Amino acid sequence: MASTETTSPPSSATRASRPRPGLSAPAGSTGKPKKKTRWWKPVLIVLCILGLGSVSGWYWWQLQLQALPPGIAKANGRLESEQVEIATKLPGRITQVLAEEGQMVDAGQVVAHMDTAELEAQMASAEANVDQAVHEKDQAEALIVQRDSERTFAKKELARAQQLQEKGWSTTERLDQRQDELRTAEAAYDTAIATRAAAEAAISAARAEVTRLQSLIDDSTLVAPRRGRIQYKLAQPGEVLPAGGRVLTLLDLGEVYLTIFLPAHDAGLLTVGDEARVVFDVVPQYVFPAKVTFVAPEAQFTPKTVETAEEREKLMFRVKLTIDPGLRPRYEKQVKTGLRGTGFVRTDPNTPWPENLTVKLP
Repeated sequence: MASTETTSPPSSATRASRPRPGLSAPAGSTGKPKKKTRWWKPVLIVLCILGLGSVSGWYWWQLQLQALPPGIAKANGRLESEQVEIATKLPGRITQVLAEEGQMVDAGQVVAHMDTAELEAQMASAEANVDQAVHEKDQAEALIVQRDSERTFAKKELARAQQLQEKGWSTTERLDQRQDELRTAEAAYDTAIATRAAAEAAISAARAEVTRLQSLIDDSTLVAPRRGRIQYKLAQPGEVLPAGGRVLTLLDLGEVYLTIFLPAHDAGLLTVGDEARVVFDVVPQYVFPAKVTFVAPEAQFTPKTVETAEEREKLMFRVKLTIDPGLRPRYEKQVKTGLRGTGFVRTDPNTPWPENLTVKLP
């Protein structure tokens, strides 16, 4: 009996190792796929180098544009303006505060009221004293007329008594009585004149008291001393403040300036009135005209007494660059104290301003 052989199917490994029909493996091949060359890496490196070079060149060019010629100095600073404290003259209670923070107010505008009930009561009493003094003066004038009439009558009686006494028709005693009556009438007349003078003085005093009280009442109405912006509201209605108690803080926008600090060798060459330029960080594309309006007479940030040249080089002087007042009406709504900027000054007045510091306004 013939034996039957069983043929098992080829395994997956055997199938993978067999060459496909029509394909032949290249000589020397190990059977693994060959890695592709990444050609874009060198290109990327070259582009990065070119980009860095361009940025460096651009930065260098900007530095060259911002470089200042000899005779011009710069320093960083911040925008400031004068602060005015609106305070009470008298102690009292605040009844109204009519201004809010950030509000623009005009010179003379009412911004707050204080309680004036007590002052108004004193005013009524003072006005009554004026009326009383006027009545007393009227009475004194009427009394003067009466005393003058009595004095005139006494003079006539004395004259008649003298005539009768000379003719022997009257006694010396009668003449003496008429003389005493005349002296009494003249004294009464002088008293009436003095009473009228006292009444006039009382009227002046009473009217002066009225004027004083009216001044206090007027001072109880707080007004803005100049045009500006309310920066702080420091008191609320109902609060009782002492004399000099602050109610509002006003920024005077009539004089806006940039405060900078310059070393001694630059500040010493400046004079009040020199032209200057201001560039703010928030709008660096604009250049605002200004003038040097103050140079500190003493150095700051250093000891008062210095011994060496190195120490003298550290002296810093405060300088105020006041923005052109003619620009205030145009930009007062945009003016904000505390804005940072850069101030430029000419230590040599013959040095022309470079093109990037030519005045350029929004």
